[in-house]
Order: sequence, then C-alpha cells, then structure tokens
Amino acid sequence: MGLRGRTVLLGITGSIAIYKSCDLVRRLKEEGADVHCLMSAGAQQFVTPLTFGALSGNPVATDIWDKDLWKAAHLSFAEKADLYLIAPCSTDTLARLAAGMSGDIITATAVATKVPVLIAPAMHESMWLHPATKTNVQKLKSFGYRFVGPEKGELLSGKAGWGRLADTSNIIAAAKKTIR
Repeated sequence: MGLRGRTVLLGITGSIAIYKSCDLVRRLKEEGADVHCLMSAGAQQFVTPLTFGALSGNPVATDIWDKDLWKAAHLSFAEKADLYLIAPCSTDTLARLAAGMSGDIITATAVATKVPVLIAPAMHESMWLHPATKTNVQKLKSFGYRFVGPEKGELLSGKAGWGRLADTSNIIAAAKKTIR
C-alpha cells in the first residue's frame, strides 16, 4: 500500500545517522505522506527542530506537554497517525521502548499509538550486538513492532560493521509494507 494521503509520524532520536532523516522526510513527502516529526532531546543535539519543521512543513514535537501542538502532543499524534516510524532509533530508545517507558515524546507516543510501529535502528556494531539490545529487539518484535535494518557498512568509527541506519529507499519500502 502506498503512502499518498497517509500521516506518518517520524520519531527521531540521538544518533549521528540523523542526517539521513532529513532525506527521509523529503522522500516520505515525495511519496505523498503528511509527515509530522517528533524529536528526542538527544536528536536536538545533532539537528534543530527548525530543520525538520522546514522539511516537513509541520510543527515539530519535542515535548510531551507542548502547548503549541494541540492537546497533549503524544496523544494527538498517536490518534492521527497511519504509521509511526522511528528513524534513527538509538540503543537507549530501544531499551526504553522495550521497558514500556513513556517519559519523552518518542516513547510516550509509541505507548499511546495503535498504528504499526516501524523501527530503523542506528548504532555502533558493538551496541547492536550487545545481549541487552538483542533481548530488547526480540521483546519489541513480540509487541508487534517491525524493524528495517540496521545494515552493514561503514560506521562512525571508520570501521565496517552492523549498525548502520538502513538506506532511505529501504526504509521507504518497509514503510509501504507496514502501513495499513
């Protein structure tokens, strides 16, 4: 199924791979999606909300209680979405999602939503292969969350390994498959 006329929430967490999320917003919009970005505090250390607001054409949610975004932002976003895509998804966010935590806009929206959740992890290979991360991924899959990537390739360290954010085209293809 396509993305035209669909509302996609894009949760963006703290990872150097965030630069690819800028292209991801552009590509989702090219596919006809209405994109609403949610940013963790860590994500804002890499790129400002202004960038994602300009790219998406919508206000960016950075706080659960943002009074400028309707009512409690995590609830209003969860109600209007067709898909919740988290890309990049950090190790920390994977762990907090697996624990059912909801203390920030990214995790609270995941707990509140009834639409499919698609996660595109991005982290160093040692973090991706850690037993806790593997356990968290399996737990999230048992919740019905879907994953795209990570892929093997050059990492921030300069070494090649697993953990690289999936290619934008692969994320778009997975989103099309996942959306209801």
